[in-house]
Amino acid sequence: MLVVEDHIGLAENLFEYFDSLQYMLDFASDGLTALHLIATNEYDVIVLDVMLPGLSGIEVCRRIRTDIGCMTPVIMMTAKDQLRDKEEGFQVGADDYLVKPFDLRELQLRVHALYRRKEGGNRKPYLEIPGIRYDPGKLLVQTDKYGSLELTGTMARIFEELIKAHPDFLSYEQLQERVWGEKEVDMNTLRTHVYTLRKLLQDTFGFAMIKTMHGRGYRLVSPGQVNP
Repeated sequence: MLVVEDHIGLAENLFEYFDSLQYMLDFASDGLTALHLIATNEYDVIVLDVMLPGLSGIEVCRRIRTDIGCMTPVIMMTAKDQLRDKEEGFQVGADDYLVKPFDLRELQLRVHALYRRKEGGNRKPYLEIPGIRYDPGKLLVQTDKYGSLELTGTMARIFEELIKAHPDFLSYEQLQERVWGEKEVDMNTLRTHVYTLRKLLQDTFGFAMIKTMHGRGYRLVSPGQVNP
């Protein structure tokens, strides 16, 4: 984490607090130093004071986004608490805004939330097995050769759990609990949903994508695993 703060006392407090939590920190007391560090290093979160000597935090944030092209999450710190001040910060690319004085625990929670969001953005937005890709955000099943299909509701949740489990199967109880949140769902309800999903996939892609493991559960089958 990079801390950009010209008030030495506050900077020392931040370092002492976050160092005790095993964070790795860099420090800059002015905007030019901050820009140099950001251009030459990679950070998970930037904590940026607005009132800095030379370049303001607003200008630093603007240059981070437009000149350097860095999309690292930025939390701005300032004593300015007017809406127009916050609006200016968000307009130049800040992700969060914390008004001084603040509790260090609150800053930690905000830093952690931005870090989780950043890590989530770095993960693949889809689930994939050989020949089949599923986008949970768009509820879209895509295959290499057979086109695509958009799912809805319970069928989408069933398909997502099956592709996550591949190449293993899911028992009836596992599927009931993961889709409905309970193990005691009526078996006919489960079978009806799976039957409808299987038929839809079969009609769209031309092969049986869901295999019944008799007496045990269901398993997703990739195109290369289909018997000729």
